[in-house]
Amino acid sequence: MRIIFSRKGFDSAAGGGASPIVNGRPVSLPIPSGGWSQTTYADLGLGDLAEEASRGKIRSSDYCHHDPMFGADDTCLFGQCSAAQTHLRNQGVGKGDIFLFFGLFRDQAGRDPHHRLFGYQRIEEIIDLATCPEGRKHELAALGHPHALGMHAKNDVIYAGEGRTASSASPMLRLTVPEGPPSLWNRPDWLKRGGLSYHDREDRWLRDGRLRSVARGQEFVANIGRRKGPREWLAKILDELTK
Repeated sequence: MRIIFSRKGFDSAAGGGASPIVNGRPVSLPIPSGGWSQTTYADLGLGDLAEEASRGKIRSSDYCHHDPMFGADDTCLFGQCSAAQTHLRNQGVGKGDIFLFFGLFRDQAGRDPHHRLFGYQRIEEIIDLATCPEGRKHELAALGHPHALGMHAKNDVIYAGEGRTASSASPMLRLTVPEGPPSLWNRPDWLKRGGLSYHDREDRWLRDGRLRSVARGQEFVANIGRRKGPREWLAKILDELTK
């Protein structure tokens, strides 16, 4: 089994600010659309939040890249392509693996920028948009998924499966250490150097159980196999995400 820490939503580069925590619940703001979208921030009820988080750079009527897309039936559709998808493929990511989505958030007062987990997907299907039946692609396009509306790259895929978002900003789901900065994480005991893609440099693995995460990049893969420790940690995280 593989756990994929997948960076999504607003940050200082994409959107211009952090996503908010509203009434104790993290609300991940989709990044602005790169060209294929039928969904505005207003359509998602996020117009005011996007305008505030971006300091007016993004308007309620602007189109967004609504991805990952969580359904009311506890399902998730997530698209990936280009170098990030090549990395997932090279890491052997497949059915049964778990995406843990994280992003940059601020508290309700607009302070304390930090990384936190806000949702998950258990992969049940991997849809290659270059080769899948047109009917399947039309189904996904009808839902408004941006990767189905137009090919983003030759290796464009959509991952489908069970998925939900967090209903609270639980301390257990926070990655960043209390004093920050956002990229300095408390890491679980089972996660060691060599166990997370893009994080091989020795100086990222600090002695006090902390990890200096990379500044950019989308998909960080941990191959946990059948190890008990990581599976127990994952079960607790999924339980917290589904409360």
